[in-house]
Amino acid sequence: MKIATLQYDPRIGQVAANFSKAESLLMREERAGALQGIDLLVLPEMAFTGYNHPSLAAIAPYLEPTAAGPSTRWATRTAVRLKCTVCVGYPEAAEEGNYNTAFDEKITAHEDAIAYNSLVIVDATGEVVGHYRKSFLYYTDETWAKEGQGFFAGVIPMGSHGARVKAVAGICMDINPYKFEAPWTAFEFANHARESRAKLVIVSMNWLTHMTNAELTEQAKMPDTNTLGYWVERFRPLMDAATEGEEDVIIVCSNRTGMEGTCPRIGEVKYAGSSCVFSMRQGQAVKIWDILGRSQEGVLVIDTKDPARFELTFREKASQSTAPQDQVVPG
Repeated sequence: MKIATLQYDPRIGQVAANFSKAESLLMREERAGALQGIDLLVLPEMAFTGYNHPSLAAIAPYLEPTAAGPSTRWATRTAVRLKCTVCVGYPEAAEEGNYNTAFDEKITAHEDAIAYNSLVIVDATGEVVGHYRKSFLYYTDETWAKEGQGFFAGVIPMGSHGARVKAVAGICMDINPYKFEAPWTAFEFANHARESRAKLVIVSMNWLTHMTNAELTEQAKMPDTNTLGYWVERFRPLMDAATEGEEDVIIVCSNRTGMEGTCPRIGEVKYAGSSCVFSMRQGQAVKIWDILGRSQEGVLVIDTKDPARFELTFREKASQSTAPQDQVVPG
């Protein structure tokens, strides 16, 4: 499977400029021929609106109708053009008339508005084949979004040939323990993927980092291996409980980069980048095909038929209260 992720720094509320920037990054790779024959393109959470909206009233001008707004139309055009399946995160308004876009007349959000942090999946023909609403909300989501109705699982056509793949999809906080209150070892999302017997896991992200601004600048092209280790640890059940001899489970983490002001609960909002594609399988090291840098903007393209660039091995099993202990080594 040939997989691409778009990692960039969208500006909050600058929807038209963000569309333009995403197109520019993709077309650069198209001209080089790198996107020819891709099966899947994954974009970050709330890819075109920015993430750090402080309230429902603040995000109201950017809410989109269910699988029918600007983000979905962009996904449809891009899927047809590239002949691939496209996944895009967007803020959804679920009741008719309770939405607006940056291109339409403004509305006034009300207390009972139903809005979600959502992900739309469009196949190579331009048809919407999957839709998911974030179930585990982060602090910022809680200011405007409602919880979704459960994790997504389904059989999704991939690429121009429409090969059908059993997949699960989540959004960022979904891979963490529920509200950070559930036990570390609950592994709710990973166990959902295991029980669904998924061969592909899609995670659209706006994952934060605690690195300083200077570190993000100085180490822009270097991936955040601590973040990578954390993501891998959150999928440990796929390694522990897999059936010997089964295919690898491929995991796509599409994150954004950049800085986005401040938030009362967390202070400065800075993103970890490090979008990557890796796989897990019982009794084997984690294969990492490739990974982008912390502050790197661009398109990561990998083919799972090719050898992975890196391997990640567990030194010891993380407990409920400790961070994972992992090591990235060339593979």
